[in-house]
Amino acid sequence: MTSALRPADPTEAAPRPGRWLALSVLVLAVLLVAVDATVLGLATPYISEDLRPSGTQLLWIGDVYSFVIAGLLVSMGSLGDRIGRKRVLLVGATAFGAISVLNAYASTPELMILARALLGVAGATLMPATLALIRNLFHDPRERSLAVGIWGATASAGTAVGPIVGGFLLEHFWWGSVFLINLPVMAVLVVVGVKFLPESKNAHPGPWDMTSVALSLVGMIGVVYAVKEAATHGFSWPTLGAGALGAAALYWFIRRQLTLPTPLLDMRLFRNRGFSGAVLADLLTIFGLAGLVFFLSQFLQLVQGRGPLEAGLAELPAAVGAVVAGLLAGRAARRFSVRSVVSGGLAAIGLALAVLTTLDRSTGYPLLGAALLVVGVGAGLSFTVTADVILSSVPKDQAGSASAVSETAYELGAALGIAVLGSIVTAAYRGFPSPPGTPESAHESLGAATEAASTLPPPKAEALLTAAQTAFTHGLTLAATAGAATLLTTATAAWYLLRTQHLEESPPKSTS
Repeated sequence: MTSALRPADPTEAAPRPGRWLALSVLVLAVLLVAVDATVLGLATPYISEDLRPSGTQLLWIGDVYSFVIAGLLVSMGSLGDRIGRKRVLLVGATAFGAISVLNAYASTPELMILARALLGVAGATLMPATLALIRNLFHDPRERSLAVGIWGATASAGTAVGPIVGGFLLEHFWWGSVFLINLPVMAVLVVVGVKFLPESKNAHPGPWDMTSVALSLVGMIGVVYAVKEAATHGFSWPTLGAGALGAAALYWFIRRQLTLPTPLLDMRLFRNRGFSGAVLADLLTIFGLAGLVFFLSQFLQLVQGRGPLEAGLAELPAAVGAVVAGLLAGRAARRFSVRSVVSGGLAAIGLALAVLTTLDRSTGYPLLGAALLVVGVGAGLSFTVTADVILSSVPKDQAGSASAVSETAYELGAALGIAVLGSIVTAAYRGFPSPPGTPESAHESLGAATEAASTLPPPKAEALLTAAQTAFTHGLTLAATAGAATLLTTATAAWYLLRTQHLEESPPKSTS
């Protein structure tokens, strides 16, 4: 049964006063998370130079945030359903701001990894709560589609604001300043949110099952860690053990949800073809994009020699395309169909990534900018419509859990993308031929090679940089190839999985 055929809740008829003002508060949280995710890519060369992490530590700094969020999103979404989404959002926002300070002043790679993990714990409270509150604020389906479009557009705007603001800060201050920009946004969110956000929760929530929380966390982190380690270093007994432990925990988690009277996650949600198809599309799309996006900022700075601010501006077309497409996506899905908009968006991303397989050190910006614009348009169309499908497929009491599943797919895809596609880049990079006397650390990361070149005589330094940049670019094109194949396959799958899916229509207005 499609979401359009789900019976309307009569209690949802009256529009909620102040809903648009409340939405403006919610999108601040989205903006914050998007900014935090994008500034890290620009700051990576500076973190690498200052903290001197190994290649593996650098990947952990990049993806541990997503690992922890992926492990906790379902638990935090369910917690919001039980104790109140507004409460969870405001507590999480306060913690997010405080832990950002720890990120800014981390002095070792290990402390940076820990700080990013703690930030993931706080971040896991934000995204499910924002989407769930939108589900409860906007009862009219067309208004909800527009609200979801604004929600998605703000996330895309954050991907533009993050690199530009981050680039400005990196050119004038130290790298830790990119995390401190979270503080004023959090302050506004908490102060305004206390006054204007309505509280909402499940009227009959049941207990919060701590065993399920632990199983979800252990299962997600175990599986993702195993994938990351296998992709980077090959299979080993510890890696296989972590994967087996994670898989067993997830199996136990699923079995437990099927037997609990009030489960942490209602597995029956996945019987809805539209819900399952939208979740799968989100996961595979982010998988195909994440690893490439993580390394693209390094390509712009360390290969093409752009400053951080210029690199941030260079990525702007993707955000602009996503903002515009996100605002129009709901209308397009109703005029044409859900599957044509989602599949068309995914195919556009896949074709744009295929164009990026031609990248080299001298590639001009017009080609790169055009490809990023198409990526943004495709992502804006597909992500906005799938979020709308997921929200409208469930009763409002389960909005937190459904939103958490959507965000889990997003974060899990990001973590796996950075781990797998990032490992492709790293593996292609490490074996490059280097001049005699080159420090071994130069083979860990491109940032380390740039640092090592500064200690060598000019001829050797130039040879080292040329070899390192060529190897890194080769790895990037291999990741783009894998991403393009993933996106085009996902577009085909979405065409079949979403073939009967429609967005809800507004009920006819009474003429009495």
